[in-house]
Amino acid sequence: MTISPNEFSFLEHLEELRSRLIKAVVAIILTACFFYPAVDQVLTFLIHPVEKVVFTSPADALAVRLTLTFWGGVVLSLPVIVYQFWRFIAAGLKGHEKQHIRFFAPFSLVLFVAGGVFGYTVMIPIGMKFLLSFATDSIVPMITIKNYISFVTTFILAFGVAFELPIILIFLARLGIVTPAFLAQKRRHAIVIILIVSAVITPPDLVMQMVVTLPLVILYELGTLVARIALPAPQIASGTRESGQQA
Repeated sequence: MTISPNEFSFLEHLEELRSRLIKAVVAIILTACFFYPAVDQVLTFLIHPVEKVVFTSPADALAVRLTLTFWGGVVLSLPVIVYQFWRFIAAGLKGHEKQHIRFFAPFSLVLFVAGGVFGYTVMIPIGMKFLLSFATDSIVPMITIKNYISFVTTFILAFGVAFELPIILIFLARLGIVTPAFLAQKRRHAIVIILIVSAVITPPDLVMQMVVTLPLVILYELGTLVARIALPAPQIASGTRESGQQA
């Protein structure tokens, strides 16, 4: 017998989550095995912005290769991970709500890749140029491979996730969970959260924090704008009235 989403118990949702996670992990392991032979070429490509790095522990070079192999498996298995994520979300939606998945799932994958590319091609060069500008004749940068790869992967993954913000806002708006008026009203709260997130993913430097914050704020505003366009007119009007009543 088919169970409707409303009849799913908490334990059944946990079982669904466990099943999806297992499939995603298996996909990561398999793709990581295929990725490992190319890890040195990818490592050379990632190091290109700084030309050369060093390692201070005998195990660092191996540890970085294994770490990069894992993240390479994550990237290659993104279609599977995204599919499993949206299938889990769909399990809790009603019949007509599941129709949105066909649109949002592919675009979420495209946006994640776009965010990762933006992080590597734009944000990492800006960040490295700014941070290395503090070097002097007596303060010579010796970048360890472990710290550099951690820096690079953090930026790539952070911006990959950040670029999901518009699609998440639009999805929530289509489900009626939020409205463009609500998003506009909570803009100040969103900016505070973005500042906190930027402080976590960037070095302890105010300029770098602002460099990361600006794209995130733009993405939030873009999501609010597109949600207003994508939302049916009656819902927009209803959301506007509710916002006026709360004010």
